[in-house]
Amino acid sequence: MRIKELKQVFDEEQIRTRVADLAAEISALYDGEALVAVCVLKGGFMFFSDVIRRLEGPQVEVDFVRLASYGIAATSNRTISFVKDVELSLAGKHVLVVEDIIDTGHTMDFLLRQFAARGAKSLRLAVMVDKQERREVPVNADFTGFALPGGFIVGYGLDYAERYRELPAIFEVIPEY
Repeated sequence: MRIKELKQVFDEEQIRTRVADLAAEISALYDGEALVAVCVLKGGFMFFSDVIRRLEGPQVEVDFVRLASYGIAATSNRTISFVKDVELSLAGKHVLVVEDIIDTGHTMDFLLRQFAARGAKSLRLAVMVDKQERREVPVNADFTGFALPGGFIVGYGLDYAERYRELPAIFEVIPEY
């Protein structure tokens, strides 16, 4: 895909405000309780760092996971595996998974089922962007930054071919035809 332009969807101030609101919601929920916050790499790193720096109340342990999906993108027959697994035990702990975007739900369904099988006391999902309309598997975010019906987006951790993650805002990619 050749990119014609990047059209801003959410600016830095909108992101900063929404992240602060989400952090307040998360803090209120876990107030004073131990929490394992798990960042889904690579895309979730900016959102993750911004959220956990704003948490007040919970005692936070931090870990990271990276997943790979193999198969034909247009089908739901995907094989998902860990490239990097968490190092902390999740048994008996409150776990907050922090992800950049959720669309079809296949990857998050896999990850949440894996973490549930490891005995997490509770399991919640925070996503920066939720594309509910694209959902193929019933996965719901507990904390959502923004909902988008469609469009291919980059910036604030989201990428196209490993590029554009560093952008401080979120942009829709307008392809050149």
